[in-house]
Amino acid sequence: SFKGVVGPCFGHAGDGNFHCILPMMQHDEDEEYLERLHQVNDRLIQRTLEAGGTCTGEHGVGYGKIKYLKQQYGEGTVHMMKMIKKGLDPKNLMNPGKIVEL
Repeated sequence: SFKGVVGPCFGHAGDGNFHCILPMMQHDEDEEYLERLHQVNDRLIQRTLEAGGTCTGEHGVGYGKIKYLKQQYGEGTVHMMKMIKKGLDPKNLMNPGKIVEL
């Protein structure tokens, strides 16, 4: 159950993007609420991928959506992303830990 998880959803229909702001406090200690929050986020992304959408929309991958990239693009494409990252940034200085994990 997602009871108690609230947050506004809005979008720009012209390009098919929607955004859900699921509020979480930095020091939130309600583990049950945090688990529900993560379940809602995961369900939104899974449904979006199943409908042919992307896990990122027009925003970057960041830290939170790395785990969905293989599902969206396939393992071969993610491997290619890693090879490009290693070629352009061999010391992993630019945005380490984002998009692909090296």
